[in-house]
Amino acid sequence: MIAVTGDEPAAIRGMVRTYDAERGWGVIDAPEVPGGCWVHYSMIATDGFRELIADRRVTFSWESVANQDGYRFRALTVWP
Repeated sequence: MIAVTGDEPAAIRGMVRTYDAERGWGVIDAPEVPGGCWVHYSMIATDGFRELIADRRVTFSWESVANQDGYRFRALTVWP
């Protein structure tokens, strides 16, 4: 799990671009994260099976990274 330091931006709203449940990751789009924000299933804050659905709005916190599978942003927590 990623350590949260308190320097992360406040949670924002975004739209799930894609999510592959078999691979356990996807991408969320929002103006604050140009190019998309990579999300791993372990960051989804829900009980039971953790999955996102494309074209659904979510709230998420994020951090800037050098490279996460080709993305410059990574989700810290996602609330479906």
